Amino acid sequence: MTTAAAPAAPRTLMRETAYPIVAALCFAHFLNDLTQALLPAIYPIIKETYALDFGQIGLLTLAFQFTASLLQPFVGMITDRRPMPFSLAGGMGSTLVGLLLLANATSYGMLFIGAMLIGLGSAIFHPEAVRMARLAAGPRVGFTQSMFQVGGQAGSAVGPLLAAAIVVPAGQRSLVWFSGVVLAAMLLLGWVGRWYSALGPSPSGAKAGGLGAGGRLAPGVALAVFILFMLMFSKSAYTSSLTSYYTFYLIDKFKVTVQASQILLFVFLIAQVLGALIGGYLGDRIGRRAIIWISILGALPFTLLLPWVDLTWTIVLTIAIGAIMASAFPAILVYALELLPGKVGMTAGLFYGVTFGLGALSAAALGHLADWTSIAFVYQMCAFLPTVEDDKG
Repeated sequence: MTTAAAPAAPRTLMRETAYPIVAALCFAHFLNDLTQALLPAIYPIIKETYALDFGQIGLLTLAFQFTASLLQPFVGMITDRRPMPFSLAGGMGSTLVGLLLLANATSYGMLFIGAMLIGLGSAIFHPEAVRMARLAAGPRVGFTQSMFQVGGQAGSAVGPLLAAAIVVPAGQRSLVWFSGVVLAAMLLLGWVGRWYSALGPSPSGAKAGGLGAGGRLAPGVALAVFILFMLMFSKSAYTSSLTSYYTFYLIDKFKVTVQASQILLFVFLIAQVLGALIGGYLGDRIGRRAIIWISILGALPFTLLLPWVDLTWTIVLTIAIGAIMASAFPAILVYALELLPGKVGMTAGLFYGVTFGLGALSAAALGHLADWTSIAFVYQMCAFLPTVEDDKG
């Protein structure tokens, strides 16, 4: 596995891990994903305020995630050729504008545009942040990728908790208070950008590994990438159903309060953080393929049981499901980066983009399905999604 984002001048290669830069990128990922997690966390509030149905909620998720999905691979392709040290701070600027729009929205259209701008910020952030993390990793590429992923997942977990503590009691306009978080991330990423600029990365002019004649994927690599995409599809579809509609499921089936549902969503998301951390650690020791298989087979019994148990067991099972399914994501991404080592930006953009995009499509479809049937039926159907992973794996 290479330690650089692309074939570059020797001075861009780090002999030792730049821990301050790794820590800064992990924290910036935490702040970025914390802000983005506020959108699904406020769904119960805006659903009532604007009299939205589940289909419209799903379209908001689509606006956010599909924007990120479409643009991330293109951002990665551009930065593979011409790295942009300060693009991360610029992406945070888009997130800031989107957040302010959400806080002051007076119509569904403003909510939709705000969600799209937050998605644009995500599209700009992830590909180049992965490149910077790899450059700073030195010999500890696997460790750095795992920590970078954990930073984002921790932010996604804390977002709903802060929403329950601040946004639910104070209302939609309290989102503006989180603009300080975004400004702090912009300052931090400006410092990282100066480090990256001083490093002097050069564009790649060499052929990336895994590419055949004419720059096309070699057949074996193409098949492996396709399988990884299919794995990502089933995982993102299931986790999307939990992230977007878990609070509604708990409120509808168990009659919990909005605040309690947000706290239980936080429990599920923090289980994903632990799963990614454990998966990254074990992947270096027992192999990435083993972790992927454990993630596929291990979650299936729990997802099948989930629609039929009481509240206590729902909490227990979602913790297990979140941890097991998240354990494979670092392994899948590092595996993909090894298949295409000279195209870090494009690969990171594709896989983060696929996660967002497929999650968006499934969220929108599941929202309409919930309107036609019920939230409980959606969870019964989604319980079989890990069998798709089993068939494709």
